[in-house]
Amino acid sequence: MSGGWLRPAVFGAMDGLVTNISLIAGVGGGVAPGTIVLTGTAGLVAGGISMALGEYTRVRAQNEQLAAEVAKERRELHKNPAAEADELAHRWIERGLPADLAHSVADILKENPDEALKVHVREELGMDPDSSPSLWLAATSSFLCFSVGELIPLLSYLLGSDSLWLALGIGGLGLFIAGALTARFTRRHWLFSSLRQLSLGALAAAATYGAGTLIGVSAT
Repeated sequence: MSGGWLRPAVFGAMDGLVTNISLIAGVGGGVAPGTIVLTGTAGLVAGGISMALGEYTRVRAQNEQLAAEVAKERRELHKNPAAEADELAHRWIERGLPADLAHSVADILKENPDEALKVHVREELGMDPDSSPSLWLAATSSFLCFSVGELIPLLSYLLGSDSLWLALGIGGLGLFIAGALTARFTRRHWLFSSLRQLSLGALAAAATYGAGTLIGVSAT
């Protein structure tokens, strides 16, 4: 999680699957397979780049915010280390640590500015200065997983099929498997996670299918 790859990978794969499943459901029944492949491929490239740029921007802003907070805390520790140590000790006392022990540890920590800074940032800000997510890892994970997710519903068309329902079935299978894989990280039951992802994808596909039907596109 702290490395910055899990969140963009999971969201990228799910977004890619749902996006192209929904796109195919909305237009797949009324256009030629070649048009579906072209549309899906364009969506893959545009969506993948958009996801990567979005993750890069999000993680960059998050890291810059952390750096600014760390710099502020460093200035406060340099200006008044005794007051900062006392503040840290009182936080520990509120959590149940004996007062003499809390003050003793805070005073000892005060003598090591680098470690003191890390502890103060974690305790006061709830952030870990040593685990900033990687900008490029987040962007690359998002792009690759989104692209793979978008490619799955197109597989049957790429292999020569013109069946909308086969494409949607393959996409649904992809969502089911992606949900099961996600459960390995979230520690949720794999079946629950798989069915949840499949249900969400089905709702999105149904919505776009309905929209396509309203404008004259229907499944054959």
